[in-house]
Amino acid sequence: MTAAPPAGPGIVKTAPGPTAPPPTPKSRSLRRALTRALPVSPAVVLLVLFLAGPIAYCTYIAFTDLQLTGQAESSFVGFDNFREAFQDAAFLNAVWLTLVFTVLSSLIGQNTLGLALASLMQRASKPVRTLTGGIVITAWVLPEVVAGFLLYAFFRREGTLNAILDWLHLPSQNWLFTLPILAVSFANVWRGTAFSMLVYSAALNEIPKEITEAAEVDGAGGWRRMWHITLPMIRRSIGTNLMLNTLQTLSVFGLIWVMTRGGPGNRSQTLPLFMYEQAFQKSMIGYGTAVALLLLLVGSLFSLVYMRLLRTEV
Repeated sequence: MTAAPPAGPGIVKTAPGPTAPPPTPKSRSLRRALTRALPVSPAVVLLVLFLAGPIAYCTYIAFTDLQLTGQAESSFVGFDNFREAFQDAAFLNAVWLTLVFTVLSSLIGQNTLGLALASLMQRASKPVRTLTGGIVITAWVLPEVVAGFLLYAFFRREGTLNAILDWLHLPSQNWLFTLPILAVSFANVWRGTAFSMLVYSAALNEIPKEITEAAEVDGAGGWRRMWHITLPMIRRSIGTNLMLNTLQTLSVFGLIWVMTRGGPGNRSQTLPLFMYEQAFQKSMIGYGTAVALLLLLVGSLFSLVYMRLLRTEV
């Protein structure tokens, strides 16, 4: 055996250093989360600046007695604005009318009529679908103020509805005075049903035809197919539609303002109109902002309920 040649001059043998430990699963997941969050970070910054920031500022104002006129500076009043709201008969009336308006025009009206129109258009001919869709969507794309003036002309004492009733020799009345909340609810149904119709049309198109045809062969009628097949299979679309319609209906202002201005008296004054009256007509910004926060809380509660329904698998 021959010995290894000695190391030459200037060559120093060093022991290998410790290798870097491999990344742990936690660090890899953190790095992956940061990489995924990077593209949406500009949107998050904009939401914080233009959504979360104003909400935080309004929350601060709701706990003060800020007024538009006749006040040098505002002071912190705690929960006084909220206590005053729940002791105010006009506020409680506005809460009740908001619930009535939301249930009648959104949960029942737009949702039911939109599903009915979508189901009928599935079986209608192409010209009928085109004509019906065009009429319904035209009402939806109209500006809220224009729709309000059209429905005001329809329901007023000398309006179109009473002209039709007179022609049919039926009793007429001043609908905006006798049944104002029903009149504005009908107006919101007329204007907003198109959205529900489009949502349900897309959902019904996703149902496999083999399932409905098999149920029809087994002797299931139209109502049984709707209840046992169609509704369970579009359950998530129903929840999404209800959530979006409810949030939109809770914030309706221009339509009611143009038609009745919350009157007569306060018989059609929903929370958005009550908030506007307190904040900008009576100059009580702090009290009006507290009402706005309560309205935001109502919308959040509805959203939580619907999100819970959406998480439930069929």
